[in-house]
Amino acid sequence: MMARPAPLLRGPAVSPNQRGFTLVELIVVIVITGIIAATIVVFVRPALDAYTDTRARSDLSDQADTALRRIVRDVRTAVPNSIRMPNAQCFELVPSIGGGRYRQGPDVTNDSPPGCSSPSGTCAAFVDPTRSVTTFDTLTAPVRTPSVGDWVVINNQNGNDVYEGTNRSALTAVATPTASQGKLRLTINALSISPGYRAGRFQLVSNSEQAVFYICSGADGTLDAQGNGKGTLYRLKRSFTSTYPTSCPAVGSADVLATRVRSCTFVYDPNQGATQQSGFMWMNLELARNGETASLAVGAHVMNVP
Repeated sequence: MMARPAPLLRGPAVSPNQRGFTLVELIVVIVITGIIAATIVVFVRPALDAYTDTRARSDLSDQADTALRRIVRDVRTAVPNSIRMPNAQCFELVPSIGGGRYRQGPDVTNDSPPGCSSPSGTCAAFVDPTRSVTTFDTLTAPVRTPSVGDWVVINNQNGNDVYEGTNRSALTAVATPTASQGKLRLTINALSISPGYRAGRFQLVSNSEQAVFYICSGADGTLDAQGNGKGTLYRLKRSFTSTYPTSCPAVGSADVLATRVRSCTFVYDPNQGATQQSGFMWMNLELARNGETASLAVGAHVMNVP
């Protein structure tokens, strides 16, 4: 007998709906995709780049604005005539935490006995410029109540006096007198007040922040390979230093106020007008990041009347 041929194996039937893409369809898809990509490149990408650049400039402006506001706050509340500037890249000041007016004579209405000169619960404490002062009542309440160890500064006429210590004294006690005597009763180490001083004002300086140096380090006006500024703006806290600075100090552990600083300039005129009341500080800060630049300038009036 002849062997029967093996049956042919057939795959599953192909449905007309399961066919693949034709070459024409693939070419059409490629063309449409290219058109969409070109549209994105021509119209959408510039808008995205503009948004990214605007955001970068905004971030730089915010950083510069925050740094300058911090500096201006210290400048405006600094002890009068305490700004020292060795060059246009840095300056020093003594920040105050408050101040006010002190009693300049006895309370002829409420003192008991009348004419008493020693402060007590019934006698007001006043500043007598003819002798050293150890206790006095304040007639105004400072913004921040001082603590023992903080400093009282009176009549800082010359810029270096407060640093040398000729017109400042450490607080040894803070009390509250009776309402008729004043707001605070401050006890200090003996301090002599200039007999010619009649303004009756005092400033308070925190012992934890006796002096502050603002330093712009490494900002030479050029950019690095990534388009960033090379400098940094620092805020350095330090103790009273009697020697007038001739250069910017080392930053050490100073706080960072701004990075990527391209350039910064400080200009100070202690007597811009006819009197010391019209001191003026001008500050210019320029930041750069990835080729984007933000430059801010601000001026601050400096009250140099002690």
